[in-house]
Amino acid sequence: MPHPDWNESYLSAAPPPWDTGSVEPQLLELWNAQRLPRGRALEVGCDTGTNAVWLAQQGYDVVAVDIAPAAIERARRRAAAANVRCRFAALDFLSDRIDERPFDLVFDLGCFHVFDTPQEQRRFAERVAGLLAPKGLWVSLIGSTEGGPREMGPPRRSARDVVNAIEPSLEIRELSATHFELGPLGNPAAWRCISARREVPAQPSTADRMDGPRT
Repeated sequence: MPHPDWNESYLSAAPPPWDTGSVEPQLLELWNAQRLPRGRALEVGCDTGTNAVWLAQQGYDVVAVDIAPAAIERARRRAAAANVRCRFAALDFLSDRIDERPFDLVFDLGCFHVFDTPQEQRRFAERVAGLLAPKGLWVSLIGSTEGGPREMGPPRRSARDVVNAIEPSLEIRELSATHFELGPLGNPAAWRCISARREVPAQPSTADRMDGPRT
């Protein structure tokens, strides 16, 4: 998804408002609850590397990608300063190849929700499904339609938007209401969506089988 503003956001003197420099609290919560699979991790839309570096410090083998080369350059400097090894790449997640073995954890903080069309959102989920290990999990923090009107902040997606995009490719394990912690942008409502590789295809809704038997 080429976007002329992403790289420019990291070239300005002030950091973009979503670059808080703090590890995502939802990631910490899941880690402390021992709900994150160990092993290889992919962060999509890694920003300047805060979460990727933290994952490496917890023992993950980390690959992190972002469409903004300036963000990736800062992420590499952050990892070097922390003396951890992460592999960073500037690429378009929807179209560029990620030539890696499957990942046990895929994490994105507000990346899935930047794609506006259902086709792009489904493509995002399909790409994650193709990269997950058999017991892997995708954890995504997504802007929510809950909460009052606002002029700024993350894109807003309904629960239906999320489910329609993800359910065909992945098994949704959790869709819960939470919030972002974005400093000057406040704490806008969010969804925490946790999905896994499918072992069987999604089955048609009973409501769709209008001519079938009734029980």
